[in-house]
Amino acid sequence: MRRRFKISVEGHDYDVVVEEVTDDSGGLYPDRGTMRSAPAEPGQTAGVSVAPATAAGASRPVAGPGDVVSPLAGIVLSIDVKLGAAVKAETRVVTLEAMKTKTMVAAGRAGTVSAIAVDPGQGVEVGQALLTIT
Repeated sequence: MRRRFKISVEGHDYDVVVEEVTDDSGGLYPDRGTMRSAPAEPGQTAGVSVAPATAAGASRPVAGPGDVVSPLAGIVLSIDVKLGAAVKAETRVVTLEAMKTKTMVAAGRAGTVSAIAVDPGQGVEVGQALLTIT
């Protein structure tokens, strides 16, 4: 059952349609990608600006072969190897922190640390190169 309501938010009036959810309606949550916001009216500005999703990853180079990448978004607590160090597969190379939990990142293969791409205290994204092993 659909019902129409008129609401006012910060002095702006909006007409909304609300649909009652019942047990046979398929669930409480809409399907992914089905919700859309109404376009802003001319001269109206939104209270929050959001950068496009592609902008965040655009400046970050794509990880290449030999790169050890971040398995999660977080903060680099420590770099546990030095440039030029020989490492074995499964050697801890970086320690990350996310949501007050430490995550140890291990080398995926044996080799020599040829580049370190991050610094302690730096924020990293999922898939971002931390260091390179050749």
